[in-house]
Amino acid sequence: MTVVEVRRAESRFVTRTDWLTSYHSFSFGDHYDPANLGFGELQAHNEDVVAPLSGYDTHSHRDMDIVTWVLEGSLVHRDSRGTVGELRTGLVQAMSAGTGIRHSERNESRAEPAHFVQMWVAPAEPGLPPRYQQADVGDSLVRPAWTILASGMSRYQGEAAVRITNPHAALLASRLTAGAAVTLPEARYVHLFVARGAVVLEGAGRLKQGDAVRITAGSGQRITAGGATGITAGIAADEPAELLVWEMHARPDR
Repeated sequence: MTVVEVRRAESRFVTRTDWLTSYHSFSFGDHYDPANLGFGELQAHNEDVVAPLSGYDTHSHRDMDIVTWVLEGSLVHRDSRGTVGELRTGLVQAMSAGTGIRHSERNESRAEPAHFVQMWVAPAEPGLPPRYQQADVGDSLVRPAWTILASGMSRYQGEAAVRITNPHAALLASRLTAGAAVTLPEARYVHLFVARGAVVLEGAGRLKQGDAVRITAGSGQRITAGGATGITAGIAADEPAELLVWEMHARPDR
């Protein structure tokens, strides 16, 4: 049986500092809820706004697949393997931390904040070699369809812009003009995040920017862009929508 759970933007945990505003969909850092530790393969889903000339200084990760998607501004990535990469709108980054990697992510603009979504999924197994990839997918997002941003699934081999190690998960994105529609994948677990604009989800109703939906036994529900009227100030009914969706299939031991 399909189970649909809507999580509103305002229900998220929030971390605020002098340089960072971070909205956490799951338990993260000082915010802990034993009933909200993740969903399917997804263990962290943070929407961050980083002030100019600031950011995350060098820190360590281990045994995690980390995918970053920029909504506005840019980030500069530097890591202990000597990789330097600039992330901006239309670029997707995947970092498999594996046996361990140290990295920093900073907004080097003097004027513009950096607004991005960072998502963590469990790796295929512990102790894999670290790996970094980024790719430009901006041109593919102009059509009303799904673009495969990151995947470790065999069904998307050759389609995904970047690879992650987890063979049970894939991240899809779509930008939709008002009235355009896409269909969610059929999967054991589906996590939908409205990164921009507003949509109507079949069986769940209107969703605004920052809302998320956790679907168990997803059956391919339809999403239509628009429908912002009466949801929230600041979103026009004809504003394009941007969606991020994790398609996740159960591991054999689950």
